[in-house]
Amino acid sequence: MLRMVLYGAMTAGILVLVGIMGTLLCALSGIQIDAMGYASLLGFCAIMGFAGSLISLFLSKPLCKRTYRVQVIDRPTNEAQRLLVDTVAEFARQYGFKMPEVGIYHSSDPNAFATGATRDGALVAVSTGLLDCMDRDAVRGVIGHEMTHIENGDMVTMSLLQGVLNTFVYFISFVASQALAGRGRGGSSAATGALLRMVCQAVFGFLSTLLLMWFSRWREYRADAGSARLNGAQPMIKALEALQRSAREASRPQGRAFSAMAINASPLGSLLASHPPLEERIAALRRSGL
Repeated sequence: MLRMVLYGAMTAGILVLVGIMGTLLCALSGIQIDAMGYASLLGFCAIMGFAGSLISLFLSKPLCKRTYRVQVIDRPTNEAQRLLVDTVAEFARQYGFKMPEVGIYHSSDPNAFATGATRDGALVAVSTGLLDCMDRDAVRGVIGHEMTHIENGDMVTMSLLQGVLNTFVYFISFVASQALAGRGRGGSSAATGALLRMVCQAVFGFLSTLLLMWFSRWREYRADAGSARLNGAQPMIKALEALQRSAREASRPQGRAFSAMAINASPLGSLLASHPPLEERIAALRRSGL
């Protein structure tokens, strides 16, 4: 509850900052908007900005279950399932929240995710490809990583940040396009204003994506560190090394074509990546001394 209050206070503070920035931009460009209209515009942009991200947050668990055809483990029937359930239960006790649902889905890609709108209503799912390429210690490292995402409230934080950034993009794009079109001084046509607004949304939207992806990479380092605190650094390092081996094996048949598709193949690709490079994550864990 306290965490949600803090999230709400942080979000309100950022929206106030966005409003102040818009006020300054209006003053500098000579745009005249009455106080009621200004507040209505900011409120409308906030509704538009948060609607999609909050709906996605609250529907994330059922949508992921359906999309990935996750088989929720009610009673473990084999050693792999027992390892997943026991490890999730162990880490949930350490963190002090209700045990999430645990599931497996069929995919050759080694992957795992945590999702859900609240800590006590989360889901941790692991692919069959991950279980095939990792040993027991590495799987525990991955589970520790996903459980730390839940403990840190990363799903909620990402949704709120996305909503704030969307609001910023809609609101500042409107004000900036008005300033560029000179509409506050009886300037250009409505079509020109609409075109400028689209251009501003594209530019500010790209910049907001860079910020969102930076935060996503930062939270991955935090989740790695959380796994190390739960379980020691070595299991998480083993998991990341297994992912490196899997990536190398997948790249052999495709050669250059695979390299061209790699998200970190260029500096721009690195800025747009949601996860840091595996080698940097391994290095950070080794430096941590955990």
